[in-house]
Amino acid sequence: MAVTAYWFGAGLLNMAKADLLDFDTNTIKVMLTTSAYVPNQDTHDNKDDVTNEVTGTAYVAGGMALGTKTVVQALNVVTLDAADTQWAASTITARRAVVYDDAGGTAATKRLILWVDFGQDEISSNGNFTIAWNASGIATLTAADAVGFP
Repeated sequence: MAVTAYWFGAGLLNMAKADLLDFDTNTIKVMLTTSAYVPNQDTHDNKDDVTNEVTGTAYVAGGMALGTKTVVQALNVVTLDAADTQWAASTITARRAVVYDDAGGTAATKRLILWVDFGQDEISSNGNFTIAWNASGIATLTAADAVGFP
């Protein structure tokens, strides 16, 4: 499955603000959506902005917690990673995955982090639906030289 991941603008903003995302300690979940969900990187900030979550055998609303999460910094790059995510013996059709911080009481306070576009509908039929995260990590942030200074 060819995938492309995109940061939500609010995900980056939350990390830069005082209420930093605690990726390796908080429960971080990944939920699946159909192709009808159209992510908006500039305005979608919390889980309640996500529509068209999939339904299917072995899929629980809200998605699944990421396992074995890590945050590593090396050579000016911060990498977020986790073990591959799998819904075993499932029947699911999904186009996108949304990663969010499950801390907070309601969908209106659970912060979005990033989303992944599979490039096409991915289907499991009484089999495993697996998101094999990139070997280089789920997402990276690269520190660059400061701009705008003389």
